[in-house]
Amino acid sequence: MAVTGGTGIGASFDPERIAALRAQQPLPPVPGAAPPQLGKSPGAPGGFTGAREVWARAAAVVLGFVALLYVIEGFDAVSSVDLDQAGIEPRQLDGLTGILYAPMLHGGWAHLVGNTLPVLVLGFLTLVSGIGRGLAATAIIWVVAGVGTWLTGGSGTVHLGASALVFGWLTFIILRGWFGRHVGQIVIGLIVLAVYGSLLWGVLPGQPGISWQGHLFGAVGGVLAAWMLSGDERKSRAALPGAGAGPAITPGRS
Repeated sequence: MAVTGGTGIGASFDPERIAALRAQQPLPPVPGAAPPQLGKSPGAPGGFTGAREVWARAAAVVLGFVALLYVIEGFDAVSSVDLDQAGIEPRQLDGLTGILYAPMLHGGWAHLVGNTLPVLVLGFLTLVSGIGRGLAATAIIWVVAGVGTWLTGGSGTVHLGASALVFGWLTFIILRGWFGRHVGQIVIGLIVLAVYGSLLWGVLPGQPGISWQGHLFGAVGGVLAAWMLSGDERKSRAALPGAGAGPAITPGRS
């Protein structure tokens, strides 16, 4: 990288400086083309516009997922097929397929309705960090919760419900900002912890008929997802000069 400074004619002949000055000059108008709009760079949407698009996509995805849950439960209610038996059966080979289906199945309308609001809120907050990142986090939580439940669940039981995702999203949202050192995400995580933190007691054995194993391994999956998906930020932070002096918290978009 060339460094220029001081005064004198020498700086005027710096080719990098000349190229930079030319880049700042407006191009001559093309006949028939629309005049450029001041204050906007071509192809680069404003920060608010970009955030609004992400919010809209996140809302569409989570609403679509909840709608799918209601369609599945409605079919289960009117059909002679008992879809609930497709959940996770611990340590049974046939029960392995339940890892794929369990978060989309519920043991009745009351079970689904109880999960709906947490799914909407926490699913949305997971996706607004970036649709791709949110979906990757969901996939990690889905698999870790399913495998953990299959390995540790009680014999002769069937585990199902989106609450495993809820617990995973909860821990992901709480920890993603801390691992990535993003102030905005840390604030959101603290708010979510204050509102939904009491749910974390659900990772402990308690009420019969409640899959605490699904809750526990869903939460573990959320921690793992927050750690794995903050790898780029942690590597960038470690490469900064003086990184050994302590963790630096930088602003970031939630």
